[in-house]
Amino acid sequence: MEKFYTLFFVAGIGCFVVAIVLSMVFPFMTLNDYQGMGYQTLEDLAAVPSDEFVELSTTFPEAFAEHYGEVSPTSYAEALRLGRDLYVGQACWHCHSQYVRVVSNEEQRFGPVSTAQEYQNALNKPHLWGTRRVGPDLSREHGKRTNDWHIAHLINPKNVVPGTVMPSYSFYFEEDGTPKKKGFALVTYLQWLGTTAVEDPQ
Repeated sequence: MEKFYTLFFVAGIGCFVVAIVLSMVFPFMTLNDYQGMGYQTLEDLAAVPSDEFVELSTTFPEAFAEHYGEVSPTSYAEALRLGRDLYVGQACWHCHSQYVRVVSNEEQRFGPVSTAQEYQNALNKPHLWGTRRVGPDLSREHGKRTNDWHIAHLINPKNVVPGTVMPSYSFYFEEDGTPKKKGFALVTYLQWLGTTAVEDPQ
């Protein structure tokens, strides 16, 4: 009988080791500069400020200048980092995933299936793939909607998407809808999502 217990114990240890390899080592190898994929720092990502960030500076010139000064790679990087921190801190990733999977026709709803390469940057470490989609996947958000839409949606989501359960983030905006520093940052980050997606070579 003891031989069986020993056998089961050794088999259990073996299964544990295999699980560690499959769930930790292989993904790390895949997502860590796999096949020469370069890692982009925040400075790399912010080298050319987005059109949406520039538009925020022209739509709200005084508030933008107060919080971020002029449009530059430095101010864009600051807004992106703060926006991501807010997205994490407000637990947006609980309801919105950032990973288009290869199942359930997700390609038709959210765009091309996610690739490992698009997560090789400072704003995707750690990854915010999420597990639920109370709201839509946001990994292809860039270019889908205007800054005004995002501002209106963050201030009062139900005015834009009736029936949504998303809470209001109006505290990031003045009463007239002008973004505060964190409001600028959150819109900037949402508009950035999807810019690292790689074109399908086919």
